[in-house]
Amino acid sequence: MHLVEAFEAACGPVETLVVGESALAAGEIARLAEGREVTVLADALLRDLGLVDTPSGLLAVVAMPGAMAAVDLGKDAILLDGVQDPGNVGTLLRTAAAAGIKQAVLSPGCASAWSPKVLRAGQGAHFVLSIHEEADLAAFMADYRGTTLVTCLDGATSLYAARLEGPLAWVFGAEGQGVSTELIDVARLRIRIPMPGAVESLNVAAAAAVCLFEVLRRRLS
Repeated sequence: MHLVEAFEAACGPVETLVVGESALAAGEIARLAEGREVTVLADALLRDLGLVDTPSGLLAVVAMPGAMAAVDLGKDAILLDGVQDPGNVGTLLRTAAAAGIKQAVLSPGCASAWSPKVLRAGQGAHFVLSIHEEADLAAFMADYRGTTLVTCLDGATSLYAARLEGPLAWVFGAEGQGVSTELIDVARLRIRIPMPGAVESLNVAAAAAVCLFEVLRRRLS
């Protein structure tokens, strides 16, 4: 439901709205479908499509959105280096959009940005971000006109002591492996998140939220 509303707010009406029989009886999906031409499917058929484990009773068919704009080497960005978990990719996109970032650049090996699980985790972020997949992150970083940053431990500056000024391109790496050595070597700033507790690391999506909203806090203060 929220994805359909987010798409229509950003991109206009969906091409086709598909609704399960029981969802037409009452509730928010029934209200959304009111006055529209919809395709009605039996609930069992909707479940058999198997796009998600627990269907909501609503599908929409839309044209695959292209990138909203060309890569901008002078604007804030997040760069995802081989992030394979769909939930993490979607959450990273959602967090970036919430922090006011407009572009996301994904390397080969990342989960597909437009897969169902990533879309659900993104909760509409896809429709306000310019998303670039299968990108050469090293080339982007070499040409970037702001500061490129990676989160790592070796030779890193505390997030809270680092100078975070001007356009920033944050590189977040794969689960477990982290950012590749190649990208760490070309980044202009290495950042570590202070963790005085009894754990060694954060989930990549949680680490991104800490970093992006620290930047936002400074910019708003």
